[in-house]
Amino acid sequence: MFRVLKQDGLARRGEFKTVHGTIQTPVFMNVGTVAAIKGAVATSDLEQIKTQVELSNTYHLHVRPGDKIIKQLGGLHKFMSWDKPILTDSGGFQVFSLSGLRKIKEEGVYFNSHIDGRKIFMGPEESMQIQSNLGSTIAMAFDECAPSKADRKYVQDSVERTTRWLERCKKEMQRLNSLEDTVNPNQMLFGINQGAIFSDIRIEHAKRISEFDLDGYAVGGLAVGETHQEMYQILDDVIPYLPDQKPKYLMGVGTPANILEAVERGVDFFDCVYPSRNGRHGHLYTNQGKINLFNAQYELDERPIEEGCQCPACKRYSRAYIRHLLKAKEMLGMRLCVLHNLYFYNTMMEEIRDAIEKGEFAEYKKNKLSGMQNS
Repeated sequence: MFRVLKQDGLARRGEFKTVHGTIQTPVFMNVGTVAAIKGAVATSDLEQIKTQVELSNTYHLHVRPGDKIIKQLGGLHKFMSWDKPILTDSGGFQVFSLSGLRKIKEEGVYFNSHIDGRKIFMGPEESMQIQSNLGSTIAMAFDECAPSKADRKYVQDSVERTTRWLERCKKEMQRLNSLEDTVNPNQMLFGINQGAIFSDIRIEHAKRISEFDLDGYAVGGLAVGETHQEMYQILDDVIPYLPDQKPKYLMGVGTPANILEAVERGVDFFDCVYPSRNGRHGHLYTNQGKINLFNAQYELDERPIEEGCQCPACKRYSRAYIRHLLKAKEMLGMRLCVLHNLYFYNTMMEEIRDAIEKGEFAEYKKNKLSGMQNS
């Protein structure tokens, strides 16, 4: 399913074949938490801005509209009218982010819904069942994302439980994929490496989960409070212990600089809300660094966001006009900014793949970073 086409140092140019199409790696997955990217971005837009993979959130879709409803409507691909790959996260990150609303036990996690307060239970089997109902291309194993600054004993216990949960996830997915009424009988499973910033725990966990022979492997629990340097050190330590013949995914990361650094260390998959979230606030990525369209200097600026950019915003509209829309709180302003930022990220991944193929990744990374010093 996954093959490395070219290697340049540790950076890898690959292809990952799925039932919903082949993913060219390294890839940035565009985050559509509730089956849509915030900022009025339609699936037809995703095709225009070179999106390969859309990422949706298991917990949020379980809460609303409900995964059983989505299954009744033919699964997530049909529901959101998207025929390319979809990755669903497991709900495990909500164990971290909803810390005031949950209790973690061996069987799973007890939540209170962030919408209406109702009680929810999610364990490995429930997470797999929800993701099976959604019918995503790639499902993520249920894990706990321990705080980066948690003490060693807590992290060790958490990682051991996450390993036990992974075993249950794999068994349940095999069962679900064999059912006659399953939405996607070819659903894949990625495991998640955890261990906060303890390299020895991370390495031991990477070795352990590699034995499960999964479809891919993620490094989770980073970009949650540790420094960039701590994150890079963990990647240096852990990536070599994940199977080379499987895709490697750094969850929830990050800035263009983070992505370039991680590609250099052998990472293949990325996702992050930065481009869409920053876009909604008028913060835009360019090859000369980030710009903030709310700044008065753009009031009379007739140039596009970035000269030469082929995104829907830059091909037609000026900085001055988009700034006016943002100031007027007109939805179109947010939409154009989000489209630009996602196009920038997706195009950067194309450039990365091209540079690796040519054996020029180190030079590309150096030039890209020097141009984008502000971002």
